[in-house]
Amino acid sequence: MITIWGRTNSHNVKKVLWLAEELGLDFVRHDVGGAFGYPDDYISKNPNRLVPTLEDGDLVLWESNAILRYLAAQYGGEAFWPLSPAQRAVGDKWMDWQFTLAEAQREAFLGIVRMTPEARDSAAVEKSLSASARLWRMADEALGRSLWLSGDGFGIGDIGLGAYVHTFFSIGGDMSNMPHLKGWYERLQQRPGYARHVMIPLT
Repeated sequence: MITIWGRTNSHNVKKVLWLAEELGLDFVRHDVGGAFGYPDDYISKNPNRLVPTLEDGDLVLWESNAILRYLAAQYGGEAFWPLSPAQRAVGDKWMDWQFTLAEAQREAFLGIVRMTPEARDSAAVEKSLSASARLWRMADEALGRSLWLSGDGFGIGDIGLGAYVHTFFSIGGDMSNMPHLKGWYERLQQRPGYARHVMIPLT
């Protein structure tokens, strides 16, 4: 049995839960991080005091993208882990680029979701949304050439950014000039695992 440790409102935990459901895996999840804190037995598994952590048999693994790669390679078959390194790299670059996007979007997310209106730095929020939009346009251009960031079909390259596009939309990001991104977001919403694990309240 696979065990996933992490609170459900963490973007990085959402990614792992979503992929686990896409792969039809049986797993259990335990709340850790944020308001739940980091118990000593968790810190012994992940000394970073971050989430998620995955246990699969004797394997204890942290870093969300490493977990995604492991699950895809171990359980996903060629649909999620293509035999061709070049084909895998198409989605791989977007999966890691997600952290560039996340950093740009961070101030808007914290200001709108984590702060009261009185404490919010509106200028920082607008700057963050603008920076995020510039980056999202890169994804929009790529999605104008292919329906999925992973290539011809849905894959792990779509999961990292997929967790963040819902946030972008939810905090007021403007997709009106990004039709390909909007279409991709709409396709993601049709996936049960996305609806269940990503499209949840941000708080």
